[in-house]
Amino acid sequence: MKVALLQIRVTGGETEKNETRAHEALESGIEASADLLVLPELWNVGYFATEAYQTAAEPLDGPTLSRISEVARKNDVWILAGSIIEDLQQTITTTPAEDGYSNTSVLFDPGGNRRATYRKHHLFGYESAESELLVPGQRLETAEIGGFTVGITTCYDLRFPELYRELTDRGVTMVLVPSAWPYPRVEHWETLTTTRALENLFYVVAVNGSGPAGGDGLIGRSRVIDPWGTAVRTAGPEAETLLIDVEPDRVKEIRDEFPALTDRRF
Repeated sequence: MKVALLQIRVTGGETEKNETRAHEALESGIEASADLLVLPELWNVGYFATEAYQTAAEPLDGPTLSRISEVARKNDVWILAGSIIEDLQQTITTTPAEDGYSNTSVLFDPGGNRRATYRKHHLFGYESAESELLVPGQRLETAEIGGFTVGITTCYDLRFPELYRELTDRGVTMVLVPSAWPYPRVEHWETLTTTRALENLFYVVAVNGSGPAGGDGLIGRSRVIDPWGTAVRTAGPEAETLLIDVEPDRVKEIRDEFPALTDRRF
């Protein structure tokens, strides 16, 4: 299965420009025959543009996600629409949700249908605006794609290994991680993405933004880590589309060769 990591330039609060870049990146991934395309966290509004969260908030059937759903349907591809600010009060869904706003990722299948919805569980601490403005998610959903059982987490979640263990226990073999990881914590990004893959013996597909959004800017460096903890591909700091073939048999092969998960004690 070919995955396209769409590391776009994100500028805070410039929704129209960000959406143009995102759809250009989607087109490039589709032209490269990708089966699954993944956008970064809060790619449309910018993670650090917290003053724009409320005005940018939409329900799951709002214009931003509806447009991406249509791209998935017309091109017969899977798309993880990064994440957006979801207005929970406006969302019409069977998925239980509280009132307020959420940092929400949606996975669309080739028919344009929502196949998994993930609301970011761990909101950034240190009295950040994210933890003050948004509601944490409570549910984990998975989807079957190309022989993989796929889970979703978001950025800061990488610091909480118990979330990834729960995904492992649910049979997940690849985790998609849309992110807005900033400078200067490059080493943290590289270490955490590698560790989450290595300790769970699954693929981690971590898609970050690039550009000036927030402080010293986003680090880019989107990457795919295989179940052995090897960085198969890593992007640079600037905008680019990273294409990678991933093999579901690789997960079984490594887990059979090194069955560390069977030695867990509770």
